Amino acid sequence: MHSLFTQLADRFKTMKTILGISAYYHDSAACIVVDGNIIAAAQEERFTRKKHDPRFPSNAVNYCLSAANVILEDVDAIVFYDKPLLKFERLLETFLANAPRGFIAFARAMPIWLKEKLYLKSVLRRELRSLVNHARPADQQLDKKQIKLPELLFTEHHQSHAASCFFPSPFEDAAVVCMDGVGEWATSSVWHGKGACLTALQEIHFPHSVGLLYSAFTYYCGFRVNAGEYKLMGLAPYGEPKFVDVILDNLIDVKDDGSFRLDMRFFDYPVGSVMTNKRFEDLFGAPKLAADQTPSQHYCDIARSIQEVTEQVVVKIARHAKALTKSDNLCMAGGVALNCVANEKILKQAGFKNVWIQPASGDAGGALGAALCVWYEYFQNQRNIQTNDSMEGAYLGPEYTDQQIESVINDKKLPATHMDDDELFEQVIEWLENDNVVGWFQGRMEFGPRALGNRSIIGDARSTRMQRQMNVKIKQRESFRPFAPIVMAEKATEYFDLECDSPYMLLTAPLREQHRHQIDSNDTVSGLERVNQVRSCLPAITHIDYSARLQTVNESTNPRLHRLLSSFNHKTSTPVLINTSFNVRGEPPVCSPADAIRCFLATDMDFLVMGNWVMDKRQQPDNAISEAKAVTFEKD
Repeated sequence: MHSLFTQLADRFKTMKTILGISAYYHDSAACIVVDGNIIAAAQEERFTRKKHDPRFPSNAVNYCLSAANVILEDVDAIVFYDKPLLKFERLLETFLANAPRGFIAFARAMPIWLKEKLYLKSVLRRELRSLVNHARPADQQLDKKQIKLPELLFTEHHQSHAASCFFPSPFEDAAVVCMDGVGEWATSSVWHGKGACLTALQEIHFPHSVGLLYSAFTYYCGFRVNAGEYKLMGLAPYGEPKFVDVILDNLIDVKDDGSFRLDMRFFDYPVGSVMTNKRFEDLFGAPKLAADQTPSQHYCDIARSIQEVTEQVVVKIARHAKALTKSDNLCMAGGVALNCVANEKILKQAGFKNVWIQPASGDAGGALGAALCVWYEYFQNQRNIQTNDSMEGAYLGPEYTDQQIESVINDKKLPATHMDDDELFEQVIEWLENDNVVGWFQGRMEFGPRALGNRSIIGDARSTRMQRQMNVKIKQRESFRPFAPIVMAEKATEYFDLECDSPYMLLTAPLREQHRHQIDSNDTVSGLERVNQVRSCLPAITHIDYSARLQTVNESTNPRLHRLLSSFNHKTSTPVLINTSFNVRGEPPVCSPADAIRCFLATDMDFLVMGNWVMDKRQQPDNAISEAKAVTFEKD
């Protein structure tokens, strides 16, 4: 008995609560890890309703603390996801190397750095102290000298990315590849993960960046940098790779090991206010496309060309990582890891048996990686490797009970119906069969950019009109944008040529031949109009190259979503539905019931299902609909 108590005492002594924070660039977020377990994680944008919100994540921190049932003073360590002094060093060296060009940008950046970013430790402590007092009644406010904050630590940016994908992965040993725009200096890095240790092997430094190269083409094609890269990826199949050689001959020199250099004469991003310059436009024979202008075939061809070049680069880097580590497993993170088309090429061509990609691969995931890095490398704990992964399906955000949902509905004085599960699933299947669009709000919110079935808009993938209806009437976005399928994991290979699960919607896969429809050879439709051609028995989710960015749904990870798919399959012999994020263009995915109701009322969605509560658009009062439509978001 004494031995048992001793073991328990030792156990509690080693338990640590670690708060990870990413902020001040884009997609700020917070994550809390307790005893090595990921308890909660969320992006600040979900609470503030400002897409890609870069500000200190006060709301996300408060949520994480609440989910872990701790107060800030009880946390053992707070860790920030990069090192600002190294970033400042890069900024200074870049401006000096390009002087006097870029002086205006330098003069604009310096006051912000000298006032806040250079003294980030002080800024963070100020923000954290304000959180402590915010949680206290007015008569119990503390002077800042009375507030004892936890230890404040910093990891490097790519170290955070590497930790975010290796430590939650199901692998004891793995090659780790991180690719993004830029951290402090690193833009691409290769690591070897083994047990609870990450070893850095190689890096490529700014300004040479495959992420910034892709962003430069995002900018050139009229989309917003750090927001529109996925649009460029969706545009690519409409084009031909006519400019691949132009890019490889002029813009980027790629070696067999994946190392590369950019010809910076074509880019302005190191010290300018834009990504590309006149020389870049002359190279491709056309000016930058204006924002929100419909891309012509030229820009479709540009998108296809840079997509193929990016695929070549990342496959070479992954193959080199394989050669360096001799591992059969690959982990990936960084913004480039969200390019699911390139991920498919890596899976098929890089020589790895298993690939695992962090679902929050962008900067938001840095908060998670920083916290895990401190748990394993600073506090030197051993890993408890799980069979699938330790991300809990990425369902790490807030959830709401039926009672909380009912309270919001009653406050808004809106008609709604409560159904038990059997009635609910039967009714939703009937609605979907009849071409209705359903808002699906269940359980914990997803962490990362993908809707994974808890904050989703769903529809029938067999519908020939659903793709356009969802894009134009629901999402209020560009009509060429593809939609993703959700499919029962055990049925996925019947429809898609995929050899592994895709639980986080980070892989594309071709639709199997038996489900495809051949396009009439006399069909003269071209360009973006090709989106309306019926290519398969699942036209709403089949992209023009017969691919789909799919999510495989496992019953153990999301039993409610799996039941929906299973019920639909039982009724229609089709285990597939459309799944897109629950938001309109320019808005972050919804977080709360109030967010969901507003989005539902502001669009042409037909029904809203929140927990077991159901709302029918036909029953909603006109004034509530008008009020919801008055809320607007800046276009992304």
